Amino acid sequence: MFAYILRRIIYAVPILIGVNLITFMLFFMVNSPEDMARAQLGAKQISPQMIQAWKEQRGYDKPLFINLNAQGVSVVTDTLFMKESLKLFTFNFGVSDSNRNIGSDIKERMGPSLAIALPTFMIALITNISLALLLVLFRGSVLDTSMMIVAVMIMSISGLFYIIAGQVLFSKMWHWVPISGYDSGWSGIKFIILPVMIGVFAGIGSGVRWYRSIFLEQINQDYVRTARAKGLSELRVLFGHVLRNGMLPILTGVVVVIPSLFMGSLIMESFFGIPGLGSYTIDAISSQDFGIVKAMVFLGSVLYIVGLILTDISYTLFDPRVKL
Repeated sequence: MFAYILRRIIYAVPILIGVNLITFMLFFMVNSPEDMARAQLGAKQISPQMIQAWKEQRGYDKPLFINLNAQGVSVVTDTLFMKESLKLFTFNFGVSDSNRNIGSDIKERMGPSLAIALPTFMIALITNISLALLLVLFRGSVLDTSMMIVAVMIMSISGLFYIIAGQVLFSKMWHWVPISGYDSGWSGIKFIILPVMIGVFAGIGSGVRWYRSIFLEQINQDYVRTARAKGLSELRVLFGHVLRNGMLPILTGVVVVIPSLFMGSLIMESFFGIPGLGSYTIDAISSQDFGIVKAMVFLGSVLYIVGLILTDISYTLFDPRVKL
């Protein structure tokens, strides 16, 4: 087990370097240090001296990948990419271009993101699996056909529609919950009810169809026919055999969600005014704050890799045939 985890961590290093390289390339293809300086300084009259001083203070005066003015290994090491990347691998996110401590901001904003993402994830997972098992139990019936039509309809509508419709109905018309905002503690529950409801409902269509296809693939396997031949009820077959053997693809799909649990939902947090990591990233992109952008992309990549490792390990718990 230890050797496997160590090997995966070693494999992750070139992946993170590649992700970081692409982040640098894409960001500086559409942004220049001069544009970033003007966005951050915000003054009406900005002189070239002010821009140069801002660039030197934050290291943006150095070449991006190759320093032709240096000698030896400094050609590569004395660059913006190398200096910023080395700090990221020690999880030293430094300060943003607006002089805020990125590490402190991440710790502060992780709570609101988790307050929305965790209940949405848990409720959606239980709801989607339960509905999928119900449809498999009544497969081929009018209920199954009707639910699949509804699922496709839900999938076909943009998530923005559910957000706007939810705010109009539950907040403006019925005044059940606040339209936006956030508060810590138990008093903040009223602010997360609507985002969680919308998040669960918007994902029902794709979730139910995905889990239903998994369970239908298992329902025709030989072990299911054997279980039925032993006299087990259909419910015991579904929950005791089909669900357990369908956990491997379910776990694989869950991995994709793990980074979003910590990183937050970009659109949901922005629309509901939740001070989480999703809105933090959107604000950084809008203000051209590269310090925050590279930190959030790197952190999301690390979380995704950790999720993959945990998923591979969990495979062995549900299927003894899987070896690390």
